[in-house]
Amino acid sequence: MSLRLRTITREEHLSFIRSLPSASHMQVPSWGEVKGEWRSESVGWVDASGAVVGAGLVLYRQLPKVKRYLAYLPEGPVIDWFDPDLDRWLLPLLAHLKSQGAFSVKIGPPVVVRRWEASTIKEAVAGKEAKRLRDVEPDWYEPRAFEVADRLRRSGWLQNEDGGAGFGDVQPRYVFQVPLADRTPDDLLRGFNQQWRRNIKKADKSGVEVVRGQYQDLRIFHRLYLVTAERDRFTPRPLAYFQRMWTALTAEDPDRMRLYIAHQDGEPLAATTMLTVGEHVWYSYGASADHKREVKPSNAIQWRMMRDAHALGATSYDLRGISDTLDPSHPLFGLIQFKLGTGGQAAEYLGEWDFPLNKLLHRVLDLYLSRR
Repeated sequence: MSLRLRTITREEHLSFIRSLPSASHMQVPSWGEVKGEWRSESVGWVDASGAVVGAGLVLYRQLPKVKRYLAYLPEGPVIDWFDPDLDRWLLPLLAHLKSQGAFSVKIGPPVVVRRWEASTIKEAVAGKEAKRLRDVEPDWYEPRAFEVADRLRRSGWLQNEDGGAGFGDVQPRYVFQVPLADRTPDDLLRGFNQQWRRNIKKADKSGVEVVRGQYQDLRIFHRLYLVTAERDRFTPRPLAYFQRMWTALTAEDPDRMRLYIAHQDGEPLAATTMLTVGEHVWYSYGASADHKREVKPSNAIQWRMMRDAHALGATSYDLRGISDTLDPSHPLFGLIQFKLGTGGQAAEYLGEWDFPLNKLLHRVLDLYLSRR
């Protein structure tokens, strides 16, 4: 059965997303407003009856001085990725994007390839033989994911296999998730390691209180975020970015974005943002002060968010990106070490893929990005 692709309205896009258990927060219409420096478009695949059966949020970034665009669908599009005839979805997409002036297309199939339980990873780290997650036998894998990769390659899609520690893509290929389905909050707490349970208890005894913030409290979050950026040596986003995110996402759904702040004696010590689409909840941004770290506000705030995610009916709490390194001496090992304590799972996604519609311009962009 052939499919037709067309621009769809915001309402059509949102209606399709709401019909699913979940989709990436980067594939909802409001995400286009968050990314104000990009032009956005909602596209939909329509079957013979006229029903929207797939959707994608396209972000267009213009090349300097040339009316040609990089078309990016972060963690999307939202289609049937296991369809044996994947071309009936992707060929109409490429034709449409080319007509819009795109010289290159980047997609991020939301397909999980492998999963590793926390206990499996801890055992591998203790054994000191495996240096990367891929060196460890997974507890679960999706055979169809390898078929998807083969279909993409045969159709001319390219992938950067030199992803290093898993950050070669724009979005992380490796993430850490805590399953929530069919578990009570007590089950979740029992799944934490001893250090996490001890830290949660210490925060409680130290009088750390976690509260939900509102738009005006984004300034508190941002002050802590700037401290975190200086400590961890990354370039921070401006306050206006988070204000725009809050306005756009909460207008679409009041629970799409939440802000949490951990206080002790009225002093903010940590703050986080949480995003929700259907049954999937993401820990999005985190920030903390340099002092009073001994009262464990970060553990307290994560525990509050997990319980709230559970109360919302979420089946997965996503702690987002990790490195795939299992080497304790590696600078990125701390990313996985902290998250392992939740007793969740590491998941590997299929990663991002590129299709050069104009090979010369694609190579120029590739060279530019590699030099950056």
